[in-house]
Amino acid sequence: MKKVLTIILGLSCLAFNAQKRWSLRECVEYATQHNLQVIQNEYSKQIQDLNLKIAKRNYLPGVSANVGNGVSFGQASLGTGSIRNDRFSNNANIGADILVYNNGRLEKTVRKTEFDVEASQYDIETVRNDISLQIAQQYLTTLLNKEIVKISRAAVENAQKQYDRSKITTTVGTTAQTVLAEAEAGLAREKQNLKTAEINVGRSLFALAQLLQLQEYKDFDVEDVEVPDQLTPQLKPVEEVLATAYDNQPQIKAAQSRIKSAEAQTEVTRTSFWPTVTANAGIGSFYNNLLNFRTDEFGNPVYDTPFFNQYRENFGQNLSLSVNIPIFNKGITKLQVEQSKLNEDIAKVTMLQQKQIVRENVQKAQFDVDANYEIYLSAVQAEKSTKLALDFADKSYAAGRSTIYDVNVARNNYANAQGSVAQAKFNYLFSQKLLNFYSGIPLNL
Repeated sequence: MKKVLTIILGLSCLAFNAQKRWSLRECVEYATQHNLQVIQNEYSKQIQDLNLKIAKRNYLPGVSANVGNGVSFGQASLGTGSIRNDRFSNNANIGADILVYNNGRLEKTVRKTEFDVEASQYDIETVRNDISLQIAQQYLTTLLNKEIVKISRAAVENAQKQYDRSKITTTVGTTAQTVLAEAEAGLAREKQNLKTAEINVGRSLFALAQLLQLQEYKDFDVEDVEVPDQLTPQLKPVEEVLATAYDNQPQIKAAQSRIKSAEAQTEVTRTSFWPTVTANAGIGSFYNNLLNFRTDEFGNPVYDTPFFNQYRENFGQNLSLSVNIPIFNKGITKLQVEQSKLNEDIAKVTMLQQKQIVRENVQKAQFDVDANYEIYLSAVQAEKSTKLALDFADKSYAAGRSTIYDVNVARNNYANAQGSVAQAKFNYLFSQKLLNFYSGIPLNL
């Protein structure tokens, strides 16, 4: 019984997952968390975090220890002769050094690295924004294709009614056989259009799943979003949107942080003109032991002082303060400062480029909003006209004053007009969402 319940629960979970429909917000959140490019930039951010920790650790003193052992064999000179000198030596030292002064090099390096961390964080946000816009565009394309499916289904239903009516009238002899053939051909065309529209939905869902980098995409689907029949024009001035975009867009903030980083790097490089003061402290001891046998003047054997006794007696300490004054290094520091200034200019030009890109994107979005709204109004008017023409064609055909070809033409014109309205509606919706995005409004439907 327990196994049966487990299987049922497992199947229920599978069914739930299969029936899940993703909202635009869910798609955006999933993509910004799992996209490989985002993950890669997050690793770059972690590297910058570690660089900042390293820069701050340079305030601490460096401590090191060393232990050395040595053995020598052979003769050693003594006056005009030599003596046997086989020796074992051992020494141990521990020392510490700390930077006392270098015109604030450490502080300036930390500040420069902090700007690099800021820039890397803004880079992550930039990638997330780019992915979000791609997701939103593909999401709306999917909704458009679903809307076209609805239009195609309605066209199939109308063609089916036309075919059924033509079949009856042809059977009783009221209309010719060609009328039934044309009705059948029209029904087949509408079914083909419906199948093409359904395939386009599957294709757009597949493309969206690829953007999300989903492993399983066959059961993937999105929520049906009700788009209002009447759309309103965008009233926010482009200057206001542009000012907000300059303040909020992460690519501009990243460029500004890199300008500050380049300026801080110039200050770091300038510190090479100044002296460097370093303090050192250390302790140590050593041990020596002659390996060859020795005797004193009375012929008694001589033994070296024991190891630990020597270490205790030879223990020493040292303190030092060293100053390194740069005098001439072939003019390399001056050239490095000039390089840093050039990097500042490059960073400033990069920021101007990013501002130009944002300005062009905002202006294009504003142009698209206005143009797509005008196209939408024209498409709505065309839809009304073709609907009226279709109604007249149906009535005229029912009265015997027009042919089924006229009805099919009118029906195709109406279906095309409906598709144009849907296309214009979603184009306007995306351009409006894009403009709102630059205004600081999150993507949502």
